[in-house]
Amino acid sequence: MMPNVVRGDRMAGLMTYLVGDGKRNEHTEPHVVAGDAAIMAWYSDTELGRDSGLQIARHLDLPQRTFDADVPGGHVWHCSLSLRAEEGMLTDEKWGEIARDFMVLMDFDDPASPKEPTRWAAVRHGVSQNGNDHIHLVVNLVREDGTKASVHNDFHRAQQAARALEVKYGLETLESVNAERSTRGYDPAEMEAQSRARAQRRHELAHQADPANVPAWAQLPALERQQKIRAEVRTDQPRYELARTVRACAAASQDEAEFVRRARRSGLLLRPRFAEGTQDVVVGYSVARRPEVGERPIWYGGGHLGRDLTLPRLRAEWPDTPTGATEAAAEWNAAYRGRRVVAVGRENDEHDPEMLGALSEQLRSVRQQLGSVPLDDRETWARVARHTAGALAAWSKATEDQPGDLAHASDVLARSAQTWRAPIKPKPTGMLSSFTGTAMLLAAAAQGGRGVAAQMAVARQLGNLVRTIFDAAQAAGDLRQATAIRDAHSTNLHQVHERLAAFEKAQAHVHAPAAPAPALDPEMQATLDRLNATRGARPGTSSPLPTQLPERATARPLAPKHDRGIER
Repeated sequence: MMPNVVRGDRMAGLMTYLVGDGKRNEHTEPHVVAGDAAIMAWYSDTELGRDSGLQIARHLDLPQRTFDADVPGGHVWHCSLSLRAEEGMLTDEKWGEIARDFMVLMDFDDPASPKEPTRWAAVRHGVSQNGNDHIHLVVNLVREDGTKASVHNDFHRAQQAARALEVKYGLETLESVNAERSTRGYDPAEMEAQSRARAQRRHELAHQADPANVPAWAQLPALERQQKIRAEVRTDQPRYELARTVRACAAASQDEAEFVRRARRSGLLLRPRFAEGTQDVVVGYSVARRPEVGERPIWYGGGHLGRDLTLPRLRAEWPDTPTGATEAAAEWNAAYRGRRVVAVGRENDEHDPEMLGALSEQLRSVRQQLGSVPLDDRETWARVARHTAGALAAWSKATEDQPGDLAHASDVLARSAQTWRAPIKPKPTGMLSSFTGTAMLLAAAAQGGRGVAAQMAVARQLGNLVRTIFDAAQAAGDLRQATAIRDAHSTNLHQVHERLAAFEKAQAHVHAPAAPAPALDPEMQATLDRLNATRGARPGTSSPLPTQLPERATARPLAPKHDRGIER
């Protein structure tokens, strides 16, 4: 069960949304499943509409208005509790029990507590667009006596309460808690904000080009604006694509300076975060893709892209030397000021694709060494998943115009790399050193279809590594992630291997020797042999001078000429 906490100060607006049609007309039969005593007495058996929703909002808002309490961040506390679509649907009674227990655990309405309760309501209005059964908890943080409910660390407390309720009510537990793993999902508001920015900027450019026929954005009807925004919604969201590109650049880089150069070369905008009062100590970074239609770039911090992409996590894989720190600071400053790279590194070098054959043997050795790594060594398994995902991401950026099988497999493995623990500087070992070269060479050799046979060998070894990560996840009880890894291995990577095999077969057919001509009958063959034997042997073909003939041994006198007459 996933809680999602939001705070604000518009109780009427929130209730109007909860009892309305929803953004995509997905709300059906909104009704109350739990709440304070007055709410349950008035609305427990009523299907809610706009008027009843506003009445509930006035009831919940009364303590804050009466005491005129000022709550930093807003007095409206809103939390949705949702289940996975695969879990099915719960009854109203079960949701009511869950809501009351949740309020007790959050210390908002605890009968055993001396504190006055808060006013609250739990609204259910059908499943979400993705089929998730859920409820919405609406709480006024001002208690009945005018005191304020504590929201200190409420995000973490909500997660702890959800874990306890999963156990009590037999719900599906969150596997990432046991695996100490966490990934960031896509907020619908984030998707809409990006789509709105693209749609508005595209329309503004059209308005500037033809102001007589294209009205301004503010003059468009609301329905038409919403249609333009929906047309800009993308399946592969920018943050996922950015994370994949950053992961590919990090996996192919031997140090921090090379990472900065590779990221810039991939078309990314980089913005370092300096320590306070310095211009040479970088403690973090933000990244954005280049705007397409003139809209402002949307920046994401490394930790917002993925837990494994924070600067401390990335630095844990690179050597820490004074020279390297100086070179990295110079490259960060060049990126910050929009200047050219300070130094050119191996990212511009040409590499022999046949080197992939040696790296495939190194990957085979890595897989054999993983057999001795214990399952509870999550840091090592996360590093293996991170490097494998980076190699697949580099391969995807080099060969796929649109995110395909390699990109999907990389995203699945990246989830296993995003652990909660703080980065630990790995001990010097050669087990994972081959991944950097693999990512670099895959990106280089894949361009132009070079080294197909070597790519097939590496693809086979990467597939074996993915299979090993799957076995570890399954043995550790991380069944949902194990299933996703298994599907990526059996579907995406298998299709990549088949395409490489088909390409190699087609190339072999093109360069194969010509097939022998069909056999001729003996008479025709004898004629052709005779022509071939006399070709080039005829007189006059080797010299432009006439051939000298031998003189006769006995000369014969010429016959006298006869006069044939004047008429001749």
